[in-house]
Amino acid sequence: MSIDSSSGDRTVSGGVVDDPILEISDTSVTYNDGETYVLDNVDVSIDRREVLGIVGESGSGKSMFASALLDAVPDPGVLTGEISYHREDGSTVDVLELSDEELRQFRWEEVSMVFQGAMSSFNPTMKIGTHFAETLKTHDKNVSEGLDFARGLLENLYLEPDRVLDSYPHELSGGMQQRALIALSMVLNPEVLVMDEPTAALDLLMQRSILQLLDSLQAEYDLTIVFITHDLPLVASLADRMAIIYAFQFAEIGPRDEIIGDSAHPYTRALLNATPNLDAPLGEMQPIEGEGPAPVNVPSGCRFHPRCPLATEKCRTVDPPLTVLEGFDSEHRAACHHWKEAREEISLNFGETKEWFEAGEPAEGPDQLPSGQGADAKGSPLLSLDDVEVHFTKEQGLIERFSSDPDAVRAVDGVSLDIQEQDLVCLLGESGCGKTTLGKTMIGLQRPTGGSIEYRGRDVWDADASDSDISDEAIRSALQIIHQDPGSALNPNRRIVDILSEPLRHTHPNISTNERRSRIYSLLERVGITPPDDFMDRYPHQLSGGEKQRVVLARALLMNPDAILADEAISAVDVSLRIEIMDLMLELQSEFDTSFLFISHDLSNARYFAEHGNGRIAVMYLGEIVEIGSPERLIHDPRHPYTEVLRWATPNLEIDAMEAEDPPIREIDVPDPVDPPSGCRFHTRCPVAREACRKEHPDLRELADADGKAACFREDPTHDYWDSEPLEGAERQPY
Repeated sequence: MSIDSSSGDRTVSGGVVDDPILEISDTSVTYNDGETYVLDNVDVSIDRREVLGIVGESGSGKSMFASALLDAVPDPGVLTGEISYHREDGSTVDVLELSDEELRQFRWEEVSMVFQGAMSSFNPTMKIGTHFAETLKTHDKNVSEGLDFARGLLENLYLEPDRVLDSYPHELSGGMQQRALIALSMVLNPEVLVMDEPTAALDLLMQRSILQLLDSLQAEYDLTIVFITHDLPLVASLADRMAIIYAFQFAEIGPRDEIIGDSAHPYTRALLNATPNLDAPLGEMQPIEGEGPAPVNVPSGCRFHPRCPLATEKCRTVDPPLTVLEGFDSEHRAACHHWKEAREEISLNFGETKEWFEAGEPAEGPDQLPSGQGADAKGSPLLSLDDVEVHFTKEQGLIERFSSDPDAVRAVDGVSLDIQEQDLVCLLGESGCGKTTLGKTMIGLQRPTGGSIEYRGRDVWDADASDSDISDEAIRSALQIIHQDPGSALNPNRRIVDILSEPLRHTHPNISTNERRSRIYSLLERVGITPPDDFMDRYPHQLSGGEKQRVVLARALLMNPDAILADEAISAVDVSLRIEIMDLMLELQSEFDTSFLFISHDLSNARYFAEHGNGRIAVMYLGEIVEIGSPERLIHDPRHPYTEVLRWATPNLEIDAMEAEDPPIREIDVPDPVDPPSGCRFHTRCPVAREACRKEHPDLRELADADGKAACFREDPTHDYWDSEPLEGAERQPY
């Protein structure tokens, strides 16, 4: 079974719904006897064979809309309104009137759901093949024919069918699990695929690859796709139409190109400007002040008015309807009293940076902070890694322990890196490349199996350094961490004041309770938790995601550290808040004279943080650093093929660039770190790899004509690489 790589013609090119497959009318979801709305009076139609992208912040009602489409709202929620499903034979189904048995059949055979977490969607005790077989049996389908169809689906998703079907979920990578889940959702050949944050747990390369696969699958199987996400640029490359949801209502809906290039709602335009991207000038990326309302505290009038720069008294008292706008060539609706002013007064910020770079002029933006001295700094480094290795022994079963030696996972393999005073380094790479392990090793949370880590000249793991001026306790205080998930990093059973008091009890055991509370109060106020008195006695579950992130930042700063590891520190907060958190971290870095090691899988976030902080980006692949340099050079002039892949994988808000070309990579999946490829570890996926890459390992070397370093033979015009033969599937490119 093959897939045409072109997306094909679709019905919804201009946004007018001519052939609806789903019509949602006056639909609401309420709790507390109808007093609390989590989906409020939705009216929207979804066309047959279109891709509708639904975008909104956490808690805005996106997932509740997905549940409503399948009449799967969890108790005690009450779903009201009308949801009509139009079959291709002309008959119509009232979804909310189906019996339990009819609804069970409808959910798999007519409309299928792909949930956010693939691992939690599979039974860990069952093989993937059993999941397919059980689904087919439950719906009275021929299992043998169904499994043949499943194999074709898996092949189309670039998986090995026999291997995947014979594996347990935990034996597959995150990307393989997600693709297997997509195949499972399609095994009954449904008409509609509802996808609720289906790629949220994946890195950008896998996200972009899966979106390209979905684009092909949509054309091959005539699917209607409802793609729900908080990441606007991600879905923009796939969608025909886009709907923006805010505070449980649709704020704007229209054709993709008009939503991106000519949106009418202030929230949509603010969301676009708040999204870190590679094309916008730094100074024009602005966070949206405040956060979306909770269901129990929805403002009167327009729900966006407390955060809107154009709000008037009318906005505060009159809820604007979602109406068709004048002057557009197609159906484009927005719920705003001042949509004309929004298009005139809130300009969009993306699309100019690359031109400035190519012209040799600096991109306009805020003054860079006095940090990120990096490789140009003088004097001894704050932290120094020399040929660091971290190898883990893979767990074995009982029989394996007696029959074979344990395998070693090469999480970090020969990394050398210096971190200076007030430095800023962003570690970038795919999931499993060793970023977090390297970061934890750098701050003394993970003992290396080879090489050394020095803090101000003292080996962090030297047990015989008792005569040093720097004690172990001083090192532990000086090196701090901000974890990826702030919710799990905070004790749910303790108040915020108690959580923040703990580090002070260790570092300042003799200060009074009042002084301790005063210090906490001042720092909470500095990180934007205001007024602190309202938050100090709360528990973590009573804080929003952004507030939790500020608390863990405050906890790290209470130790007055020299270096902070920020491990995916903004991935758990909404896109609209990420710039705000990064700006805060940069301001505090300057105030507290600290260095940052910022881990991210998102090149847009790394670019903003490193360029604004005058830092560097280091790209990791399978335990090694393959390129390092200034963000501007690395993004616009990448010297390692893997860096080019990450650049391709980063969503683009430029409409002309959204129709993505084929990825500059030969294989989607990352090799097993237990048995990494010989020579250059990227050669199995590299589009320009040659025989020399398979046989010889490239060193990380200074670039002759640009800042930074790269580990690629293509940077040496005299290397044997140029005379060797391209590997299978690779292109021969001149120097």
